[in-house]
Amino acid sequence: MVERLASWEEPVRLPLHADSRARRLAARWLLPVEAPPLERGAILFDSNGRIEAIGADAVVPRPTGMPADQLGDAILIPGLINTHTHLELTGFEGQVGDPEFSAWIRHLRQLKTTRGASEYLDAARRGLADCYATGVTLIADTGDSGAVIQALSEADGAGVAYQEVFGPDASKADASLAQLQDDVHRRSRWVTDRVRIGVSPHAPYTVSGPLYKAVARWARAEDLPLALHLAESPAEAQFLLAGTGPFADAWLARDIALPLPVGQTPVRWVADHDALSEQSLCIHAVQVGPEDIQRLADAGAAVAHCPVSNRNHGHGAAPLAALLSAGIRVGLGTDSVASVGRLDLLADARAARALAGLSADQVLELCTLGGARALGLDSETGSLAAGKWGDCTVIRMSEAAAPPAEQVLASSPDDVLSTFVGGREVYRAP
Repeated sequence: MVERLASWEEPVRLPLHADSRARRLAARWLLPVEAPPLERGAILFDSNGRIEAIGADAVVPRPTGMPADQLGDAILIPGLINTHTHLELTGFEGQVGDPEFSAWIRHLRQLKTTRGASEYLDAARRGLADCYATGVTLIADTGDSGAVIQALSEADGAGVAYQEVFGPDASKADASLAQLQDDVHRRSRWVTDRVRIGVSPHAPYTVSGPLYKAVARWARAEDLPLALHLAESPAEAQFLLAGTGPFADAWLARDIALPLPVGQTPVRWVADHDALSEQSLCIHAVQVGPEDIQRLADAGAAVAHCPVSNRNHGHGAAPLAALLSAGIRVGLGTDSVASVGRLDLLADARAARALAGLSADQVLELCTLGGARALGLDSETGSLAAGKWGDCTVIRMSEAAAPPAEQVLASSPDDVLSTFVGGREVYRAP
């Protein structure tokens, strides 16, 4: 269990006990997400960390000898799901200052060379602890160090770790694919029942068309989830639509041929390279029009919506309402601390609500069950229901008489009292 947490502190880790998953929780409010809010509700976890019973506090069984927490004036919600993180970058907040996006990326790549393997692992562990302290119980992370899948597995956590691959030079696509396959095979030893490995051809401005096709083909053959940064910035759209701008200049400076054909949107370009399917998580999806949205919907692809990161980088606002209206699976993501400073998924929830005019219940679903759907994990988590994993978060009630969902959305990380992953307490407020 992690009892105190901040990115500038070392978390306290206490030993786990074999019976630590079986417990009973009761709170003033329980928000299952897939069922109406329940005042004075309770939830019972079995010894495997699954939800055995949920309902009114007076009805849910009270097994003799089982740990039972009466949480008082608190709100019990499904654990938050962060569909886009880069936890290996923990500690880089405030260190990448250039506001121009392509320059920002170059600076970040240089900064990453200053870390060794053990430092990346330390960063991933701190980042995971930070997630738990903000009520997040499951992450979808992209990175190339391999540190996050190890940190997740060691912590008996839950999530998808997408192994990144880069390679703009089409002549080196075979070598890039071989390196990716080797990385995935080596890191698959960290896969568990709740920790999956996936692949991530980074973005159209860092990955050639042939490499996209090769990675997508291999992911389908191996049944690996696939994530890609897509349609994030105006510079990316300019690169593919006109073959100009800072990304084009960077390719030409390295004597790398520009992607062909010119004149396609990022969504159409990756679709033409077989990288859109039900396996695909499209990160950002800001620079998309009606035809792009329809193409995403037709492919069955999901979107990781990161409104705070999009705003901080000046990318604009993704058309969230249109994405949801098209039936696209959408989850919320924070992006990295290098982009947003502190990971706070509920800040992204408030930003998403303002963009799309969502109700409190709708936006709470977006950062719980919506994230689970985007990752294809909604049968296992994302709501509080019998049979699902005991992933939940306890939020301190405010003094306001607002509905409980409104209180959750108005809360800050300082209001997180406890976080449970598979019935096991991984964070408790000091």
